[in-house]
Amino acid sequence: MPDQYLAPTHFFDFEAPAFTAFVEKLADRFSEKQLAISLYMAVRDRFDYVPFDIRLKKEELRSSLLFNRTYGHCIDKATFLISCYRNAGLPARLGLAKVRNHVGTERLEKLLGTNILVPHGYVEVQVGGKWVKCTPAFDLKFCEKLGVAPLDFNGEEDSIFQAYDREGADFMEYMEDYGVFGDVPLDLIIKLMREYYPRFFDGTGIVTWEV
Repeated sequence: MPDQYLAPTHFFDFEAPAFTAFVEKLADRFSEKQLAISLYMAVRDRFDYVPFDIRLKKEELRSSLLFNRTYGHCIDKATFLISCYRNAGLPARLGLAKVRNHVGTERLEKLLGTNILVPHGYVEVQVGGKWVKCTPAFDLKFCEKLGVAPLDFNGEEDSIFQAYDREGADFMEYMEDYGVFGDVPLDLIIKLMREYYPRFFDGTGIVTWEV
């Protein structure tokens, strides 16, 4: 088992006491698969999905900082879940992809000038010796607002994105996968965002969208 998928890093700072407390509340009576599911559900729904606050400074991206907020974007929530998994002894790594959002909010598409979201962050966790994907970004309240069933995870099969909303219309599609990473590839994230959203950089390391 590669140690890199269990190790703490600057970004995956799961040795912080808050992580141990968070995980221990869910870990006592669960099997490995049940724990993977329980942690996924907790991260999915306890932190609201907010795509407008993208922090790109290294010191702003430690996963433990999410404890101080009630919201995060997809990479925030993915790195937080990875830290939870590693704290619990489950190997986990970050995946990045380019996706097309068919039902993006009017505000988001106006800001971006496109319905392409890049990079989107997801999680790969090893359960029972098998790597499976899961995406904790969209919380239950957000899904209800968009008319989309929440994305569940059974610990056995990939759970990436809802392909359709409740009316059968296209919801999300993956356009390109950039691979999986043992740590947060900040340089790649900045490179991709500068390529797709150059006007949102002001030199501070924070994309200037208002929450």
